[in-house]
Amino acid sequence: MWVQYQPLLSWQWSAYNVYSKNLPTSLYLSTDTTTSSPYPAHLHLQATMPPATTALFLFLFLLPLLFSTSNAHNITRILAKHPEFSTFNHYLTVTHLAAEINRRETITVLALNNAAMSSLLSKQLSLYTLKNVLSLHVLVDYFGSKKLHQITDGTALISTMFQATGVAPGSSGYINVTDLKGGKVGFGAENNDGKLDAVYVKSVAEIPYNISVLQISQALNSAEAEAPAGEPSQLNLTAILSKQGCKAFADLLISSGADATFNQNIDGGLTVFCPTDPVIQGFMPKYKNLTASKKVSLLLYHGIPVYQSMQMLKSNNGIMNTLATDGAKKYDFTIQNDGEVVTLETNVVTAKITGTLKDEEPLIVYKINKPMRRESDAPAESDPADDQTADNENGVAGLDGGRLAMVLLSLCIGVMLM
Repeated sequence: MWVQYQPLLSWQWSAYNVYSKNLPTSLYLSTDTTTSSPYPAHLHLQATMPPATTALFLFLFLLPLLFSTSNAHNITRILAKHPEFSTFNHYLTVTHLAAEINRRETITVLALNNAAMSSLLSKQLSLYTLKNVLSLHVLVDYFGSKKLHQITDGTALISTMFQATGVAPGSSGYINVTDLKGGKVGFGAENNDGKLDAVYVKSVAEIPYNISVLQISQALNSAEAEAPAGEPSQLNLTAILSKQGCKAFADLLISSGADATFNQNIDGGLTVFCPTDPVIQGFMPKYKNLTASKKVSLLLYHGIPVYQSMQMLKSNNGIMNTLATDGAKKYDFTIQNDGEVVTLETNVVTAKITGTLKDEEPLIVYKINKPMRRESDAPAESDPADDQTADNENGVAGLDGGRLAMVLLSLCIGVMLM
């Protein structure tokens, strides 16, 4: 049997050391290029060993694949490693562009250092106008440093996030990228009379075909992007909830006065987890037994004071503070995901996100299948279904279809070799 050699993790070598004492002496690493192996120039593992041991080794080699997950990019974390872009990073966050960048699978960010941002901020643009200007610096395509110098015909018009928002009039959301003499690459807004305001400086970070962060020398000028922009229309949370199958939850927010806290947090970013009407109806007997203050805390427990898209939730598993968190009063829960399934775990229940009710940044509302509550808020014991869900999340039924298939494949190969 020939297995192409791959670098082993430390725990795999440990497993090898434990079991190698009982293996036949014909187990060895070979670099013999005269063998009939289909990989003559690579390091190989040749073994004549019992089938059970063969299956074990196959499992050890395949196990890292079973639990590998792809990490979504996070522009805030990428730029945090480079202090010279701290101002740019800050304004990507406060304009909520960072969340939009993280949500897209293929993106290029034209980053401005602190000096270039200082020059841009001297124009004293409103925050909403500044968002349009910065969105002109986000290309909705992947351009690594190598691709910049391989543009067909030496020039190209590239769509930006400013164009994608629908706010840009005509084609003003496109930028011109042109190869220049001496290995330089110029950038300019399409509606800027052909002027190339900035040039490529360096590559800051690249995750091929996912995200590229490139520094350019200065901000791109665009009269359309810098035109005064009005504030976005006010979002009425309870009205949105009432029209989308969450009227019972909206009524509780209004009657308790908790709606005011939710509304105060919308502009800065808000994520709401809304139990649907049937869920609230089933929970009402327990809810009615709570004190007024506990009712408010429980309702606030369903909100996070930051915008969290589905991709962000999947890539930021862990403890999350809520609107109910107050110093030592740890009203938090744990976000977990298994493939496409995202759950919210407390010490009493595990609720599952069943759909997205509203996604209009800075507000996003998800539907959940259970009300969020803590042990101190639960007059009765948790439901058996909750316990089963918790078991699943702890690994009793935690393998998704793809990982299970890999396990079965490795076992089948072992059986075939017997």
